[in-house]
Amino acid sequence: MCMKTESHPSNAREYIASLAAGGHYHFGSREAQSALGISADAAKLTLNRLSKQQVIASPARGFYVIVPPEYRSLGCLPADQFIPALMKRLDLSYYAGLLTAAQYHGAAHHRPQEFQVFLAKSRRSIKCGAVRVAFFARKRLMEIPVQNFNSPRGTILVSTPEATAIDIVGYQNHAGGLDQAATILYELAERIDPDKLVAAARLAPVPWAQRLGYLLEHVGIEDKTGPLKAYVRKNARQSALLQPTAPLEQSRRNKDWKLHINANVEAEL
Repeated sequence: MCMKTESHPSNAREYIASLAAGGHYHFGSREAQSALGISADAAKLTLNRLSKQQVIASPARGFYVIVPPEYRSLGCLPADQFIPALMKRLDLSYYAGLLTAAQYHGAAHHRPQEFQVFLAKSRRSIKCGAVRVAFFARKRLMEIPVQNFNSPRGTILVSTPEATAIDIVGYQNHAGGLDQAATILYELAERIDPDKLVAAARLAPVPWAQRLGYLLEHVGIEDKTGPLKAYVRKNARQSALLQPTAPLEQSRRNKDWKLHINANVEAEL
């Protein structure tokens, strides 16, 4: 009995090596159990042992990633190398957004401390070694324009520059606040198509478009705001607050964007 137990890690390592050799860096606990021909309890013990040795890591229950030597210090695969596989396993539609998406589009003024992902419904964040993944709920998720980016383990869905700009304003508290939002918008500007920006704005509350238009003009990107301004003039029923959580007192009104400017914005340009 003892000899059989001792053989499990060796067999498991061979299984892990064969997966990696075939370019597969994700697997489930049941798959491992079946491949090794052992009980569920024995598989759990074996996988836990390999996790402690940092050969593998588990970002989610029953889901494992193989950790190549170059990522041992990270204690996990980078998020972009396992999120698509995890979302497929969970049968969840998703896209990488906010600061993460901004970085893919070259707006990397501040490296995000967490990998930010939108789902139809929010779920608990992931902690895998030094890797952090935060999830946010997004209405009309399936309609948000996205594009594929390559990673060493496949491709990942990322919001387009226009959709990213909308989300950065709509979820400004998760993007570092108004100042950082304005900075990112300035860095995204050259990739933004004005007409596609309006299309993305139609998938979000109108006040997001009001704030976005003001911030773009605030950082000197007036040439991207024409169609968006026309959209706001037609669809904004009332004035919105630039900073929803700040008081209205001592604000000034911007007529173009039907916006109460109740916060000072200082972008790092």
